[in-house]
Amino acid sequence: MKHLPLISILLLVLMSNGQTNAQTYQPSAENLENREWFQDAKFGMFIHWGIYSVLGVHEWVMETQSIDKKTYEKAASFFNPTEFNAEEWVLLAKATGMKYITVTTKHHDGFALFDSQLTDWDIMDRTVYQQDVIGALAKACKKHGIKLFFYYSQLDWHHNDYFPRGQTGKAAGRPDTGNWDSYIDFMNGQLTELLTNYGDVTGIWFDGWWDKKDADWQLRKTYDLIHKIQPQALIGGNHHQAPKEGEDFQMFEKDLPGENKGGFSAEAKIGQLPLETAETMAHRWGFSLQDKAYKSSKELIHYLVKAAGHNSNFLLNVGPMPNGKIQQEFIDTLNVVGQWTSKYGESIFGTRGGPIAPQSWGVSTQRDNTVFVHILDWRSDAFLIPELDKQIKHIREFETKMDLSFDVTKYGILVALPENWENRTDYILEIGIE
Repeated sequence: MKHLPLISILLLVLMSNGQTNAQTYQPSAENLENREWFQDAKFGMFIHWGIYSVLGVHEWVMETQSIDKKTYEKAASFFNPTEFNAEEWVLLAKATGMKYITVTTKHHDGFALFDSQLTDWDIMDRTVYQQDVIGALAKACKKHGIKLFFYYSQLDWHHNDYFPRGQTGKAAGRPDTGNWDSYIDFMNGQLTELLTNYGDVTGIWFDGWWDKKDADWQLRKTYDLIHKIQPQALIGGNHHQAPKEGEDFQMFEKDLPGENKGGFSAEAKIGQLPLETAETMAHRWGFSLQDKAYKSSKELIHYLVKAAGHNSNFLLNVGPMPNGKIQQEFIDTLNVVGQWTSKYGESIFGTRGGPIAPQSWGVSTQRDNTVFVHILDWRSDAFLIPELDKQIKHIREFETKMDLSFDVTKYGILVALPENWENRTDYILEIGIE
């Protein structure tokens, strides 16, 4: 794989410094087209993986166990994922019905899973494995038609120029000096590498801004650099706030849009951009040996359906083991989810949030003149749909296409459900409108 020379990286970063941030962001035609694809995709795989996996705790272990950077660096020598197979990951995602993968290229510990020329704190220089897993994943994604997003942590517990310190990383043992502008240049340089050396990138998934909310992150300089190199690339920031100028989609962590059950979304007013919600298969994001809080296939299918009903994508996380394998518990569950999407995915993929707002019983989705009503929790054989401002042609059972009898009343549309309808993970009505 041909890599961008260091001098070219620095030139691109310096050129971006001369751009004005006062201009209002105008997304390119390629970017707008990519947004449409993103909204159609609905389902993606999140992959949290790094040298923290060898400790078997989680991706925040350096912070939560107050490990200084010199001690933490030893973990890199144990990271030797000889069982890693990029095609296995990609084919698992594809069989589950996922349309894209978002992978951690650099998490908060600053360790790069790609071949960076700007630091030796990466997989090529600090591990015995010495293989660029991001390159392998990019190649497999292209081969099998899966789009690729790069997660990149703006927060860095390892880099000395990440200074002044934020809310976290204070036990890392770094000197109490640093050049913030130099860190921003370093970050933009690594992003330039990612956007230059790995082919078409569908988007950049930022995290860590919340560590220093009052810092001058120079976001537009970074965002303009990304859009200059790859205009179609979608930018999202996991900052738990309303979208910022230059971003292309809005994300929610462990929450459906408009909710705040996870405690992260109090300031996350929903904007006008495409939406995405991210959740875990157990409790932690990164591999955790003791994390047995596995979500069932039914829970995950319901979350996917609810996300679509909230006009949002669902980014479902796996944290691979240090040997490069995805643990069997996750594979077994994803196989069941894949069986569901292969049969019922038409009611999710390519849709938008339907005319019926999310309810306690479920949600609706819509494609053209077909409304899909997803009944997830209902206790009667008579189902009442809120009144639709459209003429109804028919109401059918999605799976069998059997017509169902219904009456339009002053309280709504009363539908007679067939016997044993409640045995489905998601009972779907297909409503034709005109």
